Amino acid sequence: MFSSASSTGPGEPWARPAHLAVEPPETPVAPSVDPDEAEEFLRLFHAENPDAGEVETRVRWVRAEIELTGGYQHSSAELAFGARVAWRNSARCIGRLYWRSMKVRDLRAVHSAAEIAAQCFEHLRVAHNDGRVRPTITVFAPDLPGRPAPRIWNEQLLRYAGYPVGDGTVLGDPRYTGFTAQVLRMGWERPLPRGPFDLLPLVVETAADGPRLFDLPADVRVEVPLTHPDLPWFGELGLRWHAVPAISNMTLSIGGVAYPAAPFNGWYMGTEIGARNLGDTGRYDALPEIAERMRLDTSSEATLWRDRALVEINRAVLHSYQVAGVAISDHHTESQRFLTHIAKEEKAGRSCPADWSWIVPPMSGSLTPVFHRYYDSAHLRPEFTLDDEAARRGQLGTPEHFATRPHTAGIAPDVWSWLRRPVPVGG
Repeated sequence: MFSSASSTGPGEPWARPAHLAVEPPETPVAPSVDPDEAEEFLRLFHAENPDAGEVETRVRWVRAEIELTGGYQHSSAELAFGARVAWRNSARCIGRLYWRSMKVRDLRAVHSAAEIAAQCFEHLRVAHNDGRVRPTITVFAPDLPGRPAPRIWNEQLLRYAGYPVGDGTVLGDPRYTGFTAQVLRMGWERPLPRGPFDLLPLVVETAADGPRLFDLPADVRVEVPLTHPDLPWFGELGLRWHAVPAISNMTLSIGGVAYPAAPFNGWYMGTEIGARNLGDTGRYDALPEIAERMRLDTSSEATLWRDRALVEINRAVLHSYQVAGVAISDHHTESQRFLTHIAKEEKAGRSCPADWSWIVPPMSGSLTPVFHRYYDSAHLRPEFTLDDEAARRGQLGTPEHFATRPHTAGIAPDVWSWLRRPVPVGG
């Protein structure tokens, strides 16, 4: 790819890829990217993409670019490969069998908060795919010297508000009471009357615009009201959940380049909703009310009333998504798929990292095959990571990422001009 789209200038020991259309500056800057990590990724990319061209040429160019500018730019092919492999390497994800099919949206040239928000909403439309939920990632600009990347505060593009009430309880999702309070202070006009499933606004922060709020368009607010195949009263509980689980505050790291704004999604496994989001005592804590409606004996934990209620809420989740025509999987099927994924990775000669505590479903764990084995704990790159500040912003809406001092301090004019050139997305 690079050798066929490159030209060699006088005195250059390597070919310059055509997507780097302007000369690099002559004033070097302190690198923000580890050149060894960049080379590690490039060699992986070329090893798994033998038609990509001659690797040594690309490595020489990237090392030179890092030396001169502090960073380097991925081609679209490198970006797509890196994003998919980051999913392949995600030790906490059980649904990696289809990592090759992830749709990668390259939006590195989008910079304003309003444009980023609009593309996040488009991500939800693309991912929903008329109910046939498609694994998708949208990658915005990376962190570069002099050009801090945008941040999306929200943990997920779709999440529900939490309102503390006078008796010490919470209306809505207790996980997001702090985030809800912060967006209210920032001017969010909550729905009236407020309810347990009020979708939160999107918060996008850029160095130029600061943090800005964006209400969700009506067409991306796709939710599934929960009913039960055998319990007619279940719909009266008013439970619901959103269709697409799009994580939005993790950093995609590829070859030493960090992309902090890179929302991505798969589809839901039913227990994520029924056993965790709606079932956890620190979230919606729906099991006591379900047990009461089922007229279960809740006088003792030994009656296993929680377990019985848990089965029924998970039946309701699977039933409701299937009726609504929204893709979802059960934990038994997904466990079998994960073992298929491991077998494919082993056949390809690759390690498959997995965190047992996350891979084993939060319901009927020992009934699934993923429970009864050990896993490789290797740390592989590319990867998705979550730093402490991003985690706090996702739940509390603070602290803001960007310092008030200019990010151009100490950068030579020719380097600053180079860094501010339009980011190419081709190649």
